[in-house]
Amino acid sequence: MTGSDEDPRVAELRTAVSRLRRELAAHPAEFPDRAIAEDELASLAAMASGGIPEVPRMRRSLLLIAGAIGSMSALSRGLTEVRDAVDLFAERHRG
Repeated sequence: MTGSDEDPRVAELRTAVSRLRRELAAHPAEFPDRAIAEDELASLAAMASGGIPEVPRMRRSLLLIAGAIGSMSALSRGLTEVRDAVDLFAERHRG
């Protein structure tokens, strides 16, 4: 799907993931689980480009990213945006 045919939730997820990936790449500090965060963000990006992602897989990736990033305040806004984008899918999934 492209343009107006694209699910707005997918567009939101793609944007949030892309932003957090850029922020993580620019973050100067090395930390033990950085590779996990990068891998899971890549996984979320792949899910977003493949259409409507599976909510349980997205939630798992989100948890791994949150655990990997920990309490780094510089990345907290980006992480919140990704979580909010994942929650858009969960709301429809429940309803």
